[in-house]
Amino acid sequence: MTFTTIALVRHGQTDWNAQGRLQGSTDIPLNDVGRGQARDAVAVLSGYEWDAIVSSPLSRAEETAKLIGAGLGLGETRSVPELTERSFGAAEGLQAGPELDALRTPGGFRGAESEDEAARRGLAALEALAEEFRGRRVLAVAHGTLIRVSLSRAIGRTLQRIDNAVLNLAHHHTVDGWQLEYFNGERVTVPALN
Repeated sequence: MTFTTIALVRHGQTDWNAQGRLQGSTDIPLNDVGRGQARDAVAVLSGYEWDAIVSSPLSRAEETAKLIGAGLGLGETRSVPELTERSFGAAEGLQAGPELDALRTPGGFRGAESEDEAARRGLAALEALAEEFRGRRVLAVAHGTLIRVSLSRAIGRTLQRIDNAVLNLAHHHTVDGWQLEYFNGERVTVPALN
């Protein structure tokens, strides 16, 4: 049975992460903590051989991928637009409070991409990568919400928050679908096959 391994890593910290602001598809750069997190991720990721590295086109993901790729001796990072974070519309840049609450709708925010739309887009991108790199290992740097909703849809189980710059490791089997091996750096005790 042929399977593809995909490591999904959320970008390192940004100032908006540290301030508790909703980022979404707003292009906020890494901060120094985030750069350190990306460099630290190399130690865990070096336990595997990687065939390629891809990332969201947003600068926080691209820089995280470049730092990790340099640490692992990988070639150029390829941008995959479908790995861009879910758009939260007018809620982007806001912190918890009345202004953010005023924009809430069932399942999201007014004018935002729905969770379902983001999950479909993200999973389609992962499946395209699994097909392109069939039988190999690819490292994908993306965003917390996109990784969470895409993996949740892939394994048929709701996952919680994705931490910055930690290992989420999934395998795509040509027959059995998706299996999650690591989530937020911890081995998953009961693998979920789709």
